[in-house]
Amino acid sequence: METVNAPDAILESALYVDDLDRAEAFYGKILGLEKISRAANRHVFFRCGSGILLIFNPAETEKPHEPGQLAVPAHGARGPGHLCFRSDAAGIERWKERLTSAGIAIESIVDWPKGGRSLYFRDPAGNSLEFAEARIWNI
Repeated sequence: METVNAPDAILESALYVDDLDRAEAFYGKILGLEKISRAANRHVFFRCGSGILLIFNPAETEKPHEPGQLAVPAHGARGPGHLCFRSDAAGIERWKERLTSAGIAIESIVDWPKGGRSLYFRDPAGNSLEFAEARIWNI
């Protein structure tokens, strides 16, 4: 059997929301992510550095695909998910100011025992979002 290396990066990350309009405004205007595409009330996709953030409406993605559509398996999640954006220490402070000035509550700031800092907040759907220094994972 041929040896296969472990994956070296995550290409896509997904969050699930009930209101795509609010999510599109939040991730596009507040966080400044570049929108790649939107498909009606099913999904909106954003570029984030070298990765892609997929925002899905589970009421649509839980449905099986129709004949003639791409054969993407049904999927979805309910309840708050989590996503962490990479930042440096100065960037975390700038994000704290930007989020606060946009009326977004900072839920928590954590100074990790082995070094590094995280800033936690919520998107309009209640997903837990974080800006963190990569050194919290020794990266």
